[in-house]
Amino acid sequence: MNRLTRYWFLFEPDPSPTALNQGCGVSAYGYDDALALLKERVFKGGTLPRILELKENVDISLLEDKHVRPNMENPTIRGIWYPKGYAEPAR
Repeated sequence: MNRLTRYWFLFEPDPSPTALNQGCGVSAYGYDDALALLKERVFKGGTLPRILELKENVDISLLEDKHVRPNMENPTIRGIWYPKGYAEPAR
């Protein structure tokens, strides 16, 4: 049985204001799966910005509590859980 891992990515900041400047949360079946989800859903097939920091099995309770935690999708489901708006569309 495949288990999900929660990842927290911190990218090189974009000069324009974006929620991604705070980080990006992904639940995936492994690092390569997380990268594939990011490329497909967040960066629409484009190039990922440089990854400055990666936390595997991130403790959600330690994430920023004013903007990040109140604006998360469900981190127990495979996909992008922060920022909102990148979850898999309903079929």
